[in-house]
Amino acid sequence: MMGTMNGQFFQVIGPIMLTLLLTTVPVQSGKVLVFPVDGSHWVNMNILIEALHANGHNVTVIRTSNSWYIKEFSPHYTSINLKSEGGFSEEFIKVFASNLLGIIREGSIWARLKVEIEMWQSFLEILEIENKMIVNMFEDQQLMQSLKDAKYDLILTDPSMVPGVLLGHYLKLPIVYNVRWTVYSEAHFAIAPSPLSYVPAPMLELSDRMSFLERVKNVVMYIIAEMQIAIMIIPTFNALCEQFIGPGTSYFTLLQGADLWLHRVDFIFEFPRPTMPNIVYMGGFQCKPSKPLPQDLEDFVQSSGEHGVIIMSLGTFIGQLPDDVAEAVAEAFAELPQKIIWRYKGKRPSALGNNTLMMDWMPQNDLLGHPKTRAFVAHGGTNGIQEAIYHGVPLIGFGLLFDQPDNLSKMRVKGVAKNVDFATVDKDSFLKTVKEVLYEPSYRENMQRLSRLHKDVPVKPLDNAIFWIEFVMRHKGAAHLRTDSYKMPWYSYHSVDVILFLLSAVSLIILTIYAVIKYFCCRICMRKTKSKSE
Repeated sequence: MMGTMNGQFFQVIGPIMLTLLLTTVPVQSGKVLVFPVDGSHWVNMNILIEALHANGHNVTVIRTSNSWYIKEFSPHYTSINLKSEGGFSEEFIKVFASNLLGIIREGSIWARLKVEIEMWQSFLEILEIENKMIVNMFEDQQLMQSLKDAKYDLILTDPSMVPGVLLGHYLKLPIVYNVRWTVYSEAHFAIAPSPLSYVPAPMLELSDRMSFLERVKNVVMYIIAEMQIAIMIIPTFNALCEQFIGPGTSYFTLLQGADLWLHRVDFIFEFPRPTMPNIVYMGGFQCKPSKPLPQDLEDFVQSSGEHGVIIMSLGTFIGQLPDDVAEAVAEAFAELPQKIIWRYKGKRPSALGNNTLMMDWMPQNDLLGHPKTRAFVAHGGTNGIQEAIYHGVPLIGFGLLFDQPDNLSKMRVKGVAKNVDFATVDKDSFLKTVKEVLYEPSYRENMQRLSRLHKDVPVKPLDNAIFWIEFVMRHKGAAHLRTDSYKMPWYSYHSVDVILFLLSAVSLIILTIYAVIKYFCCRICMRKTKSKSE
């Protein structure tokens, strides 16, 4: 009896097992070289590294001697330590952020100009340190030879800094970007058509529905930014390319020559715009369902009752606020019935209420996913906004540095965020902003709609990103997805030469017709004159 049952079992299961064995694609271990950018950029790069490691790939990470977030030892990768420092150190960023917040707090037009000057000076200082690191790296013949001998399958890098792009071309490896920004601008502007009539230039806090004056501002500021880059940045980069890649090589051409652009946003976050076949959107790939909170934190959250909790975090760069701002925020929080969880490393404000829990670190994703979380007071970084979208939590935004104000402006247009004016914020204005987001239902309803749209996809963003990285490894690149438009001169790309040719041809035809008509008219006139004289 038992033998008969076993026979029937294998008759049923056998074909199924055979089918699975035949249809399963074997995953081969690949060798991935990673040249990341430190700080918050590393947080999401590390997620890709962990996923690649989980899929059986060997990952090697290049880090500088003063790496901030990038640890030397990890179970997910081996590291190569450069002898030089990178420009993105913790101390540099802290000093830069503190100076910038002080300038913004002044709240004048001159302060706004000083912010731009400070940012450019700091950016150029970072580039100078980075350039020294690049030269030292390429001149280290032993290091370069070891990288060649390792025979990596591809390089994964973040093009907001230069070294990974240069190294990928030097080693002649397929290049995959984990990208939102390049050293030039937002990544789309480096590779995809970007009509300025409805594609807002970065940092201008404009939408895709611009008035005439806004379109004028968009074009003028785009041209100014391009001129600044052409004068202050491109010559240095091109010199590095000529020195280490080859004569006549431009950095912009190398940048555009990557096989795949894994973009850290999607069109839930961004405004609709033209794109390219080798751009793969993985917006929110770092997001995941929330896990249970530690018991003491769960008890605090549950003590909020029906009012719920508000969480506040200003990200990697802003550990503390000016004292007057911190006091105003603490005083406003103290007047709310909600419980507050505030990640803050500065001096404890004297006005801090009993309803506020201040922490050096908090499980942000798990708190955002908690059913009692009502709002998120945030700085406006891409990672935090994506997590808020994923969990459907509306935003109160400070928007202090870099792309943060522009990110929050996108959320404001979508009706899911209200911004705080950092230059003029006080207790009353902050409290009014928080109450509006808490008690106006449209903010939460709009954000939950975005959350549903974000999650309604056939493949999870992280799985999609890993598939395409492995695709590039399997096929030794993705040249069939990459347009050669970047090899064209600007006048050919924009068909200026074609337009001039057609205008010349039409002008020649018109002039020829005019000359013929004039000739025959003159002949006719001459005949009439001659006949009259006779």
